Amino acid sequence: MTQPFLIAEIGINHNGDFELAKQMIKDSKDAGFDAIKLQKRTIDLVYTEEDLNTPRESPWGTTQREQKEGLEFTKEEYDKINNFCNDINIQWSASAWDTESLKFIEAYNPSFHKIASPMLGNKALLRDVSSIGKLTYISTGMSTLDELDEVVEIFKTSGCKFELMHCNSTYPMKVEDANLNCIPMLRERYGVNIGYSGHETCLVTVCLVAVALGATSLERHITLDRSMYGSDQSASIETKKLKDFVTAVKSAPSILGNGEKKLLDTEKPAREKLRKVVK
Repeated sequence: MTQPFLIAEIGINHNGDFELAKQMIKDSKDAGFDAIKLQKRTIDLVYTEEDLNTPRESPWGTTQREQKEGLEFTKEEYDKINNFCNDINIQWSASAWDTESLKFIEAYNPSFHKIASPMLGNKALLRDVSSIGKLTYISTGMSTLDELDEVVEIFKTSGCKFELMHCNSTYPMKVEDANLNCIPMLRERYGVNIGYSGHETCLVTVCLVAVALGATSLERHITLDRSMYGSDQSASIETKKLKDFVTAVKSAPSILGNGEKKLLDTEKPAREKLRKVVK
């Protein structure tokens, strides 16, 4: 069993502050994650004017527009993110919520793309991502098997390599709702690698079970502090706990072993002592 690919989902937990994002990127690298991920939206393409004008209190104002715009980075800030990730040698990408955002992110030539669960119904975006041909991780929250069949067909038709990520889109998710037996089910149904994208509050228990069931990638939201502003903070791992998470997850393959039952050298002294029969 190989080590799962570990993605630290910063998402929008940076609250529009480059320095916060930079710290989370550094903490992810130091902890041993393989990649970090952000989210990118072209606000006027993703949301209607009516939605954007509705009231919403936030650090940036009193409307949805002000809140959404406050969470977006500028081109200059993305340039800094790209340079910083390259400098410390950690992969990065961003889940695009529209075609313009996809073009924007692809200009940085990320090693992979990511489809967020809300975008599974956006067939045009799915086709655009699959046409690029890069490895794509696809979260499967809020979806039916019929819907996933359509998504998989798009990527298989295009010849784009992809990996589904079992996901429950409740923030935060109760562990009893994880339904991790979907991992082997999805692998058998589609014949592809299956990962897990989690929104639970526990540190590592669910992810360890996911790895035991064959998950080849893991994605967890991260934050500097769960008490910070933001809808995703409560379902995130605080960066001070990331090393513990990675250590536990990376121990899973060796704990599972190869399934071959044999007498180990470390057992021989105990065998010699304890298998003696007194006649």
